[in-house]
Amino acid sequence: MDQTPLGLFLTDLFVPGTSLAEKIIRPIAVYLFLIVILRVGGRRELSQMNAFDLVVLLTLANAVQNSIIGDDNSLLGGMIGGASLVLLNLGVNWFLYRHPSLEQRLEGEPTLLVKDGKVQHESLKRELITVEELLAVIHGQGVDSFEHCAEVILETSGTITVLARQPSRDELADQDIKERLARIERLLADAQTRISNT
Repeated sequence: MDQTPLGLFLTDLFVPGTSLAEKIIRPIAVYLFLIVILRVGGRRELSQMNAFDLVVLLTLANAVQNSIIGDDNSLLGGMIGGASLVLLNLGVNWFLYRHPSLEQRLEGEPTLLVKDGKVQHESLKRELITVEELLAVIHGQGVDSFEHCAEVILETSGTITVLARQPSRDELADQDIKERLARIERLLADAQTRISNT
């Protein structure tokens, strides 16, 4: 083996410190572990994160790093581990695409958080989402209050979908009448002002 500085550098860079099989098996095992642990942890870990959730995900990534690469710090070893993760993920996504019923069982059902302007407190409690966090999400999607929501749904992906409440025909008619009355009042006030000025 070449013991020159260049030879040692190239060896460290391109010669994996562990076997090819280990380089492939380690990322697969960690991938499966993370899928299970994040599913157990709840959907908020996937999207609607607070500061504590973010800290957990960042430290989780650091905690499993050595499990993926082992004692190997070579460039080639990291590439093999990364490629194994990406290929496994593509394979899982392709398989679940071909078997939607299995995907639905694995991911669960969407959770209704608000229905017709009423907060579903049991659903919030089960998903560990506070009313304040939910209100911040609906504000972020351009809706003022829970009363203006037809439905708010926690999707299986962890995102929260806000469906704004559409006014009924009666509400639209009431709004139209109020606007016309306000216009008439302004016209009357203008007319009174003109009469008093003459």
